[in-house]
Amino acid sequence: MNQRGSFPILALYLFFIIFKQGYGENSVQWVCTTNDYCIIDEAANIGDVKRFESQHDCRLSCGKYGAVWPMPTGDCVLGHERIQFDPWKVRFNIMANSSWTRQFLRETNRIFVSNIIKECLRNCTVEKSKEILVRVAVNSTSLSLDWETDESYKLNIRTTGTATFVNIKAETVYGARHAYETLSNVITGSTANGLLMVSSARIHDCPIYPHRGVLLDTARNFMPLRQIRNTIDAMATSKLNIFHWHVVDTHSFPLEITRIPEMQRFGAYSPTNVYTRSETINMIKYARLRGIRILIEIDGPSHAGNGWQWGPMAGMGNLVVCANQKPWRSYCVQPPCGQLNPINDNIYSVMKEIYEDIAEVGAPEETIHMGGDEVFIPCWNATEEITQKMLATGFDLSIQSFYKLWSIFHSKNLESWDEVNQRQFPYIKEPKPVIIWSSHITDPEIIENYLPKERFIIQTWVASNSSLNRMLLDLGYRIIKSTKNAWYLDHGFWGRTMYYNWATVYNSKMEMHPNVLGGEVCMWSEYVDEFGVETRIWPRAGAAAERLWSNPKSSSYQAQYRFYRYRQRLISRGIRPDAIIPKWCILNENHCM
Repeated sequence: MNQRGSFPILALYLFFIIFKQGYGENSVQWVCTTNDYCIIDEAANIGDVKRFESQHDCRLSCGKYGAVWPMPTGDCVLGHERIQFDPWKVRFNIMANSSWTRQFLRETNRIFVSNIIKECLRNCTVEKSKEILVRVAVNSTSLSLDWETDESYKLNIRTTGTATFVNIKAETVYGARHAYETLSNVITGSTANGLLMVSSARIHDCPIYPHRGVLLDTARNFMPLRQIRNTIDAMATSKLNIFHWHVVDTHSFPLEITRIPEMQRFGAYSPTNVYTRSETINMIKYARLRGIRILIEIDGPSHAGNGWQWGPMAGMGNLVVCANQKPWRSYCVQPPCGQLNPINDNIYSVMKEIYEDIAEVGAPEETIHMGGDEVFIPCWNATEEITQKMLATGFDLSIQSFYKLWSIFHSKNLESWDEVNQRQFPYIKEPKPVIIWSSHITDPEIIENYLPKERFIIQTWVASNSSLNRMLLDLGYRIIKSTKNAWYLDHGFWGRTMYYNWATVYNSKMEMHPNVLGGEVCMWSEYVDEFGVETRIWPRAGAAAERLWSNPKSSSYQAQYRFYRYRQRLISRGIRPDAIIPKWCILNENHCM
């Protein structure tokens, strides 16, 4: 009975396999419409329209920019023919003028091959693979990466009967690295073995803004190193170049400062929740090979508490005031409370030691973020040692006097930062500007009294309808934008905040002004930890990446199908981005508008 009953099932199964191989999934072909949609070819083998083996194959050259993310700013011409190849058959020829740039590019080659292998759908091996010859030429011998670095590149692909030639030209290794990223965007997996690549292409590209960042807060909730590396990998995929590391806050101080081990001893959540000096150095190297700067933020005078409590035990007095005070609403904007003590001279010697450590682990050209937002004046005003010292030194207790005290804190720390850099890097003659958040003392009416525009770059976190950016630009200040009603990725999960989907992130406009250095999306971690952070950041940060790279005049509507492919690329590289639309809508373009 069981044997007779199983026969129809077996027959049905064999029929399904035969159908799938002969007429089903593998025989489906795709075409690119005149409106740049990739759709299933309903009239298979009729007419001379160009057909593709998969939607991803179609997307490689459907539309002016194909599957390239972010959108190139210059020429972009993509051929419709394909070559099938084995990723292990790619050969590289590096033309560079120094051993360190050659070594950088060899590492770039390795990362590139690793990335495209992840696109293979089946076996990567192709017996009769077309040979791919990649020639990369870089002019500069410098590995410096800052706001002045040339990140432009030219990418050309041509195919002959024997091989495909990829020619990359760039001024710096970072431009060349971006070219490799773009090259990976014109490659996809074949439904047979190996990979497919467009047989011809010409792309000339450079970013509009030199500062294209993601802020990750690892102080509210500790993030393991693997999570930070995943973030950096996704940033590299997106051509983002600033990892703004908000590593310390009132909640915890997990960063090892070798000169002052008390910081992490008193500030880390546990001995295992610490970023050691060697780990920090390795992470900076890891990021640099992917074209990314790590910008460390040591927040102050607010957002400082745990990690600073040891002052009295060391005979240094109160380095921090209002620490963990209750009720918290009387002492800070968010628990736990804590604010550095600006009238204790020991705070500046400690800050200088911290700066020494940070300058040593970072690149010589790198600067620092000094925080500076959300100073809660009632905390200082309620601290007797501060108010008495102010009155004894000619201050009154007006709001203007507290603003002056606040600005003195920044000025003294800037002086320490300058001294550290002059000693460690005497060959760098020009003092480096530092970054602080917008705050009460960055009000355009008073900022010039407190913060010289030559030394302080203002990172603004105001709504899109605020006039602050324009007013600061008119005064001659440089700014970095973090539009809080579009680029604050923590919103929508607490209080009355709203969630901003990828289209809102994408459509947030940027001013075209020489003093707009760029922008950052911000992932504050009060309500997210290592288990959910990737889906909060990605793929939405990628929408900001295109805004910051090319600042397109077009909207998210025109970018959506490239964006869907970009998200899939993140997945292939081991990132876990959030879903943004039903898969049916991805497979059926132009049906879910």
